[in-house]
Amino acid sequence: MKSAKIASLFRKLSDSIPNPKTELCYRNPFELLISVILSAQATDVSVNKVTPELFSAFPTPEEMFEAGSEKVFAYIRSIGLAPTKSKNIAATCGQLVKLHKGEVPDKREDLEALPGVGRKTANVILNTAFGVPVIAVDTHIFRLSNRTGLAPGETVIKVEQKLMSVVPAKWKKDAHHLLILHGRYVCRARKPDCGHCVISQECEHPDKIVT
Repeated sequence: MKSAKIASLFRKLSDSIPNPKTELCYRNPFELLISVILSAQATDVSVNKVTPELFSAFPTPEEMFEAGSEKVFAYIRSIGLAPTKSKNIAATCGQLVKLHKGEVPDKREDLEALPGVGRKTANVILNTAFGVPVIAVDTHIFRLSNRTGLAPGETVIKVEQKLMSVVPAKWKKDAHHLLILHGRYVCRARKPDCGHCVISQECEHPDKIVT
């Protein structure tokens, strides 16, 4: 996709999503970190159902670490992969307390060293909590990038690298949320809503429906 078309694509997405942000409910970087860990293979809606009580019971890394994985599990049992996630959350809180004075680090290598935190989660934290212009590629962004021709790639890391090279600087900070929200609600995996797609003119998919 040529640069002029990419600029037009992001201008239209920005106009259609004037306040691009995560749909996870959080009040600070710690709550965002735990919510993103929980969101792996789970919906934001399901995560938002359990986190208010979880954070009310254990509002700090210290308290969540002291509670331990079994007590954390009791609050998140409805979330997919809850047994593994509860162990990772307790271990992550332990590292936050022991290595980072109870604060969420703002460096990629420190984030990726936390149990249950991979590159995608680290990118979400860096972008959403600390305003770093990086792009976390989830299933929606991977699909949209390949389907539209914006940043085609066979792997998540290749799509991420391509996006980082082609997204204009002025939209790089918001690109993650612009793309994920458009992919979640319009450019869906099944039955993409081409009829209501603001970037149908820019999309290079051969079966698109131009509005």
